[in-house]
Amino acid sequence: MDSFQHRRWIIILTMLFVTLVFGVRLLYVQVLNNDWKNRAEQITHHKVTIHPARGLLYDRNGELLVAVNQVYDILVTPKDVKGIDTVEFCSLFKISKTEFLQKIENASTGYNVSYKASTFIESMSKEEYSRVVPYLKSFNGFDSKRRTNRGYPNGVAAHVLGYVRKISAEQYSKDQKEGEKYYNQNDYVGVTGLEKVYEKELRGERGSAFFLRDYAGNDKTNLEQNYAISGKNLYTSIDLKLQSYGERLMKNKLGSIVAIEPSTGEILSLISAPSFDPNKLSGREFSENYKELLNNDTLKPIINRPIYNANYRPGSIFKLVQALIAMQEGVIKQSTGFACNKSLINCHNHEHPSNVQIAIKHSCNPYFYHVYKRLIQRGDQSSIFKDSRLGIEKWNAAVKTFGLGVKLNTDIPGVKVGRIPDANYYDNEFPSKSNPYGKHRWAFSTIYSNSIGEGEIGVSPLQMANLAAIIANRGYYYTPHLVKKIGKDGSKRPEYLKKNYAMAAAEYFEPVINAMEMVVENGTARNAQIDSIIVCGKTGTVQNETFNDHSVFIAFAPKENPQIAIAVYVEYGTWGGIWAAKIASLMIEKYLAKELSENAKNKEKQVLDAIILDKHSDFK
Repeated sequence: MDSFQHRRWIIILTMLFVTLVFGVRLLYVQVLNNDWKNRAEQITHHKVTIHPARGLLYDRNGELLVAVNQVYDILVTPKDVKGIDTVEFCSLFKISKTEFLQKIENASTGYNVSYKASTFIESMSKEEYSRVVPYLKSFNGFDSKRRTNRGYPNGVAAHVLGYVRKISAEQYSKDQKEGEKYYNQNDYVGVTGLEKVYEKELRGERGSAFFLRDYAGNDKTNLEQNYAISGKNLYTSIDLKLQSYGERLMKNKLGSIVAIEPSTGEILSLISAPSFDPNKLSGREFSENYKELLNNDTLKPIINRPIYNANYRPGSIFKLVQALIAMQEGVIKQSTGFACNKSLINCHNHEHPSNVQIAIKHSCNPYFYHVYKRLIQRGDQSSIFKDSRLGIEKWNAAVKTFGLGVKLNTDIPGVKVGRIPDANYYDNEFPSKSNPYGKHRWAFSTIYSNSIGEGEIGVSPLQMANLAAIIANRGYYYTPHLVKKIGKDGSKRPEYLKKNYAMAAAEYFEPVINAMEMVVENGTARNAQIDSIIVCGKTGTVQNETFNDHSVFIAFAPKENPQIAIAVYVEYGTWGGIWAAKIASLMIEKYLAKELSENAKNKEKQVLDAIILDKHSDFK
């Protein structure tokens, strides 16, 4: 065979083989595999995320609590930052070169990457943005994005509303691994308050738009658009006028006010003092303002006292619970009387406490010493230690039905449980010189201070206000909550429509309520009297060993068909009948009557002028 003929077949077969390989490869690339198709789309198509408008928050009367302000973020893609005049850039944006380099580094580290845009400068106002936007395109790698920022037109209810902040690396990572993969790295999320609890409802549903790009990478043709769905508005139970008024009354004071509508459990006002303007935690100065608030160690304005401070001792307002449990358990009757024996526990001079009503009216300490003793030592065991152990377990279970020592699952984060001690607590966690650790080493004589709301009892102001609502309702409560409905045609969460019952029957509430009326009429809370409105209340003076006692007062009004239940706690305010009772009466009158009487205006001046911030406040 001709050798050239042999070579010709080799060449032909080689060409056929190469053609086959290229054909198979083209088939794979163009038909079977989508990588190059996707790559082509990445080059020629551009997807833009459309962020939904975040929902607004309103008060119970339709007044706007949280609005939106239009702001602009400057974005940077670090890998594209080439050949720019950094001196000119820094001068335009009024930053130093050190800040410039640090921001570039931040945009390339953590969960940020150099080939994706991230925030360089956030929350520029319209005026600031209009000054720099004509020059922005001359700086390679920089762009801008318009978005909305939270605004607070009334500057109140900071602890209720909460704030939003750019998603942290931890939050973003958790969302990507465990969540819905909803967020992008530069998104903003609710961090505290209602903004956090109702984040999913407020954030809405994001949309997207697809553009066809030209050879230079500019968006030209809109191929497809999926519109964003705005977040739902929240219609809260807060009464803006009452909230604003309460914050004004608590200026220059430490403590809290919680007001609840008993018939629904809706929170009318939730005030922590001192407070702050929520606008401080919105915008570019967030970090500086937050550090300033956080570093205020003395006053702690960031702490939400009504829910977080659950170790407040309730003082004498706890006597109402003791009386109700004792009557229900049958250890006393409405007509039971005890001698006011000051050798047992200290008390002031008053008429003989011949029944429950008189004992509550005068807040008789020895009377409730006897009541608590009957609850704890019932004679079920011959040993006083074993008997007290059984008694306190029954007492603990009964107290918790009044919403004390349990978590009230209101729609605001950070709610604390408080403390209603049980047998286990005293077995393991009650150190003292006279009472070493251990079972059967404590009895009523060790823990009798609980009888008057002192000792180891700890409650929050929210729980105190809820207690007032329970008594106003004659034995039940709705879990306190802050949102009436989600969306214009929506409703509140179903768990807030359920009645929760205390263990005492309705019949036992009547003598307690009558006594609370007497407390205000001619007892320890005369400062809470309101013209033409029957107020039922109870004072508490919480003891401090080395400085002024705390002033506590709970109340509801009117007596029939109550519309407001309230708890006021003024740290270092000395007696409950002074500052707490005055503040509560002003809040009640403002809410029910809308206008203050002349007598109330005099009280208002006293409250507004008072500075009660530390142990040196002198009211004697």
